[in-house]
Amino acid sequence: MPPRLLDHVRTTLRLRHYSPRTEASYLHWIRRFILFHNKRHPSQLTTHDIEAFLTSLAVDHHVSAATQNQALSAMLFLYRSVLNLELDLPTQLVRAHRTNPLPTVLSRQEVQDVLRCLTGTNRLMARLLYGSGLRLMECLRLRIKDIDFAQHQILVRQGKGARDRITMLPDSLVPDLLDHLHHVQRMHLPDVQADRGFVLLPDALDHKLTSASREWI
Repeated sequence: MPPRLLDHVRTTLRLRHYSPRTEASYLHWIRRFILFHNKRHPSQLTTHDIEAFLTSLAVDHHVSAATQNQALSAMLFLYRSVLNLELDLPTQLVRAHRTNPLPTVLSRQEVQDVLRCLTGTNRLMARLLYGSGLRLMECLRLRIKDIDFAQHQILVRQGKGARDRITMLPDSLVPDLLDHLHHVQRMHLPDVQADRGFVLLPDALDHKLTSASREWI
């Protein structure tokens, strides 16, 4: 029995090492595309059907240009990489309006005011974002092994564009970061002793390192 279409899409995305957020986004848009055309299989649809869907996003749902482009990328992936059908880019597509707003840049005093309103882990994360230039998901996925306290730097693995990079670790963050790690370690060790100390590991490490998910890494 052939796999369901969305299962096939998910498998193809993971074989090509797309990020979890891209996987969730593409599955969302492909599901909406199918529902938009009354659950007809995409192999029965044409470029005009894709144009109708993307135009509806701009005209009826008032999505941004970036959102419309994201939906278009999902369509191209579906047809070219999953269904193995060559597809020309839509030519009659009504494009969503693209705006170029100026970024809001906080002064140092404003940043300090914001940080004073935060406490605990949230405050430490905000300081990491500001001081190290990490993106939010990069901060959330940060692992102990990628923090180099000796050289005061952080190795960001699989950042935007699936690229690794090195960023700085400010001196002022080191004491609080070490305190946080020691606190988490004290919480983690009893879980390990109770056979509950499992953590999510990236890619296939949980299969390669059978005991790694129980270790303090």
